[in-house]
Amino acid sequence: MKKFLYLFVTIIVFTSCGKYVTKTGKASYYSDNLRGNKTANGERYQPSEYTAAHKKLPFNTTVKVTNLNNNKTVTVRINDRGPYVSGRIIDLSKAAAKELGMLNSGVVNVKIKYKRKNQ
Repeated sequence: MKKFLYLFVTIIVFTSCGKYVTKTGKASYYSDNLRGNKTANGERYQPSEYTAAHKKLPFNTTVKVTNLNNNKTVTVRINDRGPYVSGRIIDLSKAAAKELGMLNSGVVNVKIKYKRKNQ
């Protein structure tokens, strides 16, 4: 019975590992001048929506973003490509940036977390 329990716990632990990916880097946000411009997936950028750009994540991936300076978090949906500035890992809509308290600084250190797609 102990061997079975050990095997069961081991299987649970290993199958639950790796479901989420966490990365750290810098985040910036879109200028108001981009309102109405088409994003990479064809949608129009709306500063009031909780959206973001990432270089590689599939469109419509949900990402939790945490501002490492104040621990505020926001959840966004990927609908664009970018950012194309070294060291930046995500570009946020203005609404998301406001929620994170980064409007004054423009660029902050963040942690992003998203669910890994089944492979």
